[in-house]
Parts: sequence; C-alpha cells; structure tokens
Amino acid sequence: MVHSEDCSIIFRVKGILEFVCLLDDSNDAQCTISKSFQGLSSKVSSKNLVFTVSNSAVLIWPNNSFQSSMDSLTDTSTCGDILKYIEADNSESKKSSKKKDRKNSGPTVVGMKLLFEVTEPAGNEAPDLYRVVRQQHFVRMPLPMDCILSVTSNESLANACNVLVEALRKQLSDMEEVVIRCRKGSSLLVPQPFHFQLPEPTGLTTVIYPAGVPDSQLQGVREDLHKKFELPGDRPCLRRANAFRFPDEAYKDGYLRNPHIHLNPPNIDDAKLYLVQGVYSYHHYMQDRVNDDGWGCAYRSLQTIFSWFRQQGYAEMAVPTHTQIQQALVDVGDKEPNFFGSRQWIGSFEVQAVLNQLLGVTSKIMFVSHGSELASKGRELSNHFQTEGTPIMIGGGVLAHTILGVAWSEISGQIRFLILDPHYTGGEDLQIIIDKGWCGWKGPEFWDQNAYYNLCLPQRFKTI
Repeated sequence: MVHSEDCSIIFRVKGILEFVCLLDDSNDAQCTISKSFQGLSSKVSSKNLVFTVSNSAVLIWPNNSFQSSMDSLTDTSTCGDILKYIEADNSESKKSSKKKDRKNSGPTVVGMKLLFEVTEPAGNEAPDLYRVVRQQHFVRMPLPMDCILSVTSNESLANACNVLVEALRKQLSDMEEVVIRCRKGSSLLVPQPFHFQLPEPTGLTTVIYPAGVPDSQLQGVREDLHKKFELPGDRPCLRRANAFRFPDEAYKDGYLRNPHIHLNPPNIDDAKLYLVQGVYSYHHYMQDRVNDDGWGCAYRSLQTIFSWFRQQGYAEMAVPTHTQIQQALVDVGDKEPNFFGSRQWIGSFEVQAVLNQLLGVTSKIMFVSHGSELASKGRELSNHFQTEGTPIMIGGGVLAHTILGVAWSEISGQIRFLILDPHYTGGEDLQIIIDKGWCGWKGPEFWDQNAYYNLCLPQRFKTI
C-alpha cells in the first residue's frame, strides 16, 4: 500500500455482534434490552477482543496491553507502521495502473474485522438450570458494528486501538437508544450505522438509523442532529444518500462520479474556482443500452442534474430514462402524446419542466442571444455555484452541455468553463474522458459565438 509520510489514515472496524434477549409482557422490557447491550459492551472491553487487519496477517489484541501477531508492532508503534504489512488489493492495483489520477486519491483506509477469541480455560462451574413459567419472546438480532477513526500516520497505534474500542462501546450505546426508541412491543428494529463527512471541526461522524424506516419518517431525528452539529436548516446533510463514500468503496451502478475532481485548475491570474457542490453521476450518449447518439444530449444532461439531486438526498426516485422524461413532458402538457417514444430533441425549458414535474425543483433560465456573451456571465455563474451548487444545463443550436463550474477573475474578467460533455459515446474510462476533454476546462471560444443559448439553473428547495 503506497502512502506518504503525512497522509491521513481512516481506521474502519466492522463486524457483527449478536444481540440476544428474552422479552415478556412485563414493564421491564427496556431494562432487559439495556442489560443485553451492557453485556455486549463488556464483551467489547474484554481481553478476548481481536482486530484483524484486512489484506494482512496482522492480529491485534487492543485490551490485552496491546499485543500483536507481529513482533515489530508494539505499543510504541505508529499508525503508519501498520501500512507496510498490508498487501495492495489486486483489483485496485490493476485499476491504478490503467488510470492516471491527477490528484491525491484521499486518505488511506485500513479495514479491520471485529472478532473474539472463543477458546478459554475450562472452569469448574456447573451449569445452572431454572424454569420460567411466564410467556417470553426470544429475540436474536445481528448488530452491524461499523466504527471509524481518522488519524495521522505518526499517531500512536496503541492509542488509536483504545479509541476504537471506546468508539465501539459508544456505538452500542447509540444503538441501544435507537432500539428502545423504535421498539413496538417485542418487535425490534436493527440499528444501522451511517458515516457522514461534516464541516470541521466535527469531521467524520456516525449516526444510527433504524433499518426499514425511510428518511421521510426521520425528519424529527435529523432536525435534532442538525441543531446538535450546527448544520444548515435548509438542505440535506444527514440523509442516507449523504453518507460518506470511502475511497475503497466502488459504486455498483457503473456510472462515473465527479470526474472533474481529477482535473487540474486552469491557470488564470487572480481567478477563483466556483464548482458544483456534492456528487453527481456522468450520463452520456449510448449508456443504458440506449442509442441516443445525435439526439439525446439534453436528456443526458438532465440525467446528470437529476442524479445530483438524488445523491444529495433531495429525492429517492431513480434517475429517469428517456421515455420517462418524455412521459413527464406529456403529462405536464408540454408535448403531444406522439412525443412519447420519439427521438425528438429537448432543450433547457423542457429540462426545467421535467425537474419541476418529477422533483418539484424550480429553475432559473438565463438567455444569451450570442455565445460571445457567455464570457461576461462570470458573476452570475459564480454566484449560482456559491449559493445553489447544482449542475447547469446549457443548450444552444443543436448541442447541449453541462456546466459544472467556472474559474473567474473578478479583476480581469477572464473566465473558463468546467464542461461535462454528454456527447461522449465510449465506455466509463476515466483516463480517456479526462485526456480527450470530455470533462475539462474550456475557454469562451468553446461556444458558438453567433448562436443563442439558454441555460437552466436548478434551484435547491428547502428541506433536511
């Protein structure tokens, strides 16, 4: 595993603890549940706790005066020392050899598994037998433990392991609170941990949500958390869709996320960057087994914008297909029924209508009569990315593109546009997309100087 001396490390401990208890019709159910959680907390604090480090032969006993299966890993070792024992994942190394990443890939994630030694010296105790004459309900529930800790490579490894143990105990306490709050009789909901990257100084933090309860029913919980962490009260920060994506976690739907982060900024004196906020998917020609080459660029730009609202937690609806987009335009009365199933183009006004119909999103429309005027729109565009942070769809002539940001100098007026091009017809190859400019910085000459353009600037709506 390659790392720099000053790199940040995220330790992530995952494992299943089995929650078991007997509930009856008495009023002591809450006490019974708490006792079972206390037993698990004691188990986590025992000398039998073992951390196994993923992709390595390292075993660590954090509660036993820090013992390790490696003689060279002692209580004086640093967190960075553990990295030399971790073998690089073969699939990751193959990917990195194919891609030329222009930026740091982020913190190193050290995965750990939560295990327990089960072999102990036999005691002389005899089993106790007792008979229960009242009706009881036996509950067995897996608790998906998932604790994280951000450290620097020169911090003490032993201390980090101690903090992880305390984090496990704290997570059990948080899970207990959720289980008791959501209990309905003898029915218990599995508590699930989610990690969120919050503004400093909070940083990475973990929230427990009950499985099976949709975000729409957790509004009150999020309101309390927003107040606790002093988060904005007008935008989602702690919905499940906002959960932190670890560098070693791949998206399974096949779409690239945020290819622009692999670009270097343009070289403009006194310029500031104003970029899309959050995560989006790159949608382009020929995806999803749909041959839309030559007519579907605005559909793809709309899909990219829609994915942004979905991945920021504003919507749970899947990104619409071409036919679903067409149906929405028919339903709203913008198009005649024969539009459905056609290969007709759409533009900024149709994108605005679909976002409003499917998501309730309003949009501003900016009109320029000549492409040459776009060079003077730095203030308006920079303000949009500062306040709304949504991708912008721009259509002119027969082409549509997505604007992800601008580099603009208020002093000189120089401007560059960060463009995501939906006309790309190849596979999801990041290196080609970056090297060939399908996602890249473009100057004002990129636009047809004599063509008119309409820009659709989606607005966030207030919600948490």
